[in-house]
Amino acid sequence: MHDILIRGAAVVDGTETPRYTADVAIAEGVIAAIGRDLGAAHRVIDAGGLVLSPGFIDMHAHSDLEVLLNPAHPSRITQGVTCEVIGQDGLSYAPVSDETLAVVRRQIAGWNTDPADFDFSWRTVGEYLDRLDEAGTATNLAYLVPHGLLRALAHGFDDGVAAPAEVQRMQEILAQGLREGAVGLSTGLTYTPAMYADDAELAALLRTTGELGGYFSPHHRSYGAGAMEAYAEMIELSRRTGCPLHLAHATLNFGPNKGRAPELLALLDEAVAAGADISLDTYPYLPGATTLAAILPSWAASGGADATLERLRDPEPLARIREHLEHTGSDGCHGVIAEWETIEISGVGGEALSHYVGRTIAQIAADEARDPFEVCVGILLEDRLATGILQHVGHEENVRAIMGHPTHTGGSDGLLVGGKPHPRAWGTFARYLGHYSRDLGLMSLEECVGHLTGRPARRLKLVRRGLVREGYAADLALFDPDAVIDRATYDAPRTPAAGFTHVLVRGVPALDDGEPTGALAGGALRLTDEGVL
Repeated sequence: MHDILIRGAAVVDGTETPRYTADVAIAEGVIAAIGRDLGAAHRVIDAGGLVLSPGFIDMHAHSDLEVLLNPAHPSRITQGVTCEVIGQDGLSYAPVSDETLAVVRRQIAGWNTDPADFDFSWRTVGEYLDRLDEAGTATNLAYLVPHGLLRALAHGFDDGVAAPAEVQRMQEILAQGLREGAVGLSTGLTYTPAMYADDAELAALLRTTGELGGYFSPHHRSYGAGAMEAYAEMIELSRRTGCPLHLAHATLNFGPNKGRAPELLALLDEAVAAGADISLDTYPYLPGATTLAAILPSWAASGGADATLERLRDPEPLARIREHLEHTGSDGCHGVIAEWETIEISGVGGEALSHYVGRTIAQIAADEARDPFEVCVGILLEDRLATGILQHVGHEENVRAIMGHPTHTGGSDGLLVGGKPHPRAWGTFARYLGHYSRDLGLMSLEECVGHLTGRPARRLKLVRRGLVREGYAADLALFDPDAVIDRATYDAPRTPAAGFTHVLVRGVPALDDGEPTGALAGGALRLTDEGVL
């Protein structure tokens, strides 16, 4: 007697081969059989006219606290996601000390909020993963060790080159995190303190990562004026160290990069042809999302939030900040000047500023007859750097070209907090399936599902996950291929996707007849000698 029998589904199995019709039987969280006449089950789901695929893998998620604060996690479950990779962009919540945790909580409050009464009792990567298992999670979660936290523990939040002993200490902490189950290393090279690292520091950390079986996922030094050089730097580091490379949110944004996707793809093709192990992820939208404080020049953010706020109150450094943001270009803003009409407030930490949500800095300045730079600084000071933003700086031709690359996977880069967060948090995977695959025909359904399942499973070294195959974990999505579409918008960003009927995580329905169940069958996936289990 099986637990669940899914009858008559069009199986798109994640291998990018043609679909086929079959019944799929599930028992004890595993795909027990695929075929016909599979016997009895406690529950039968009629899947006529529906597609059964592996659950989708979000290669770039920011659910690090959300899965604990709001464990039902509907943003992912309602669009078929059953696995997320967190610890992104060099900043998260493990490994930490008491001192570094206090600083980083404030720094990334715009990504995750900063709940005052939440129990942050873990300190190591292993303890954080244990918390996920103890609490129960809606999705499975793989964790990257954040480089910014390593640097904070060994060197602090100030700028400057790390001493050899400090780099060695970073390697030791990184190795501990990988042995405790992290799947790789992330870095945020436009965020403090990781942006102060030189290539020697990064190379040392990549060697440790590769030696212990992980991969490197960088938010590199520029997605704007220096994007091509930044991509080339990461590829060279991977080549030199032998560490597999996964290029996070591999976009080409801002004015200088309009129409330049073919250059990036040629760079990738050359590296892959020479033997490099490279993959990438993208989100299928034009705007990016970050914090307002992130656009400041790196020197202005040195030392942590309190030091940054003090500089914003001091006329001399404030004048220098204006020069970078409005005239010479800020490295925090990817080497370009801040175009105030493209920077939209998406979330604030203080309720008193909520009326700014959904408006650009330029709009606020015009409405209040104020200087845009002064508006920006005023918001940063009053909100104590907790402000989230959208940056409307993308190019559709680049988005479409990059998603067609053979190494492409899907990642939402979705922030889940704020008054109007980016709709990609709720719509990325449905948008790939509905808009780009079905409606525009940029890839077949089989190819699209492969981008979102089999390919990322290979990068993550998942063991018996990521495909519809006997003996594999029953992490599955059932959807109507004619109806699936993203419905989240910039005005209503938390609108669930359409077309999904059932989502199973480890064989347990997390979405049942289109409704989230609140099931918490997921948990941490850990790197082992056998792969990621």
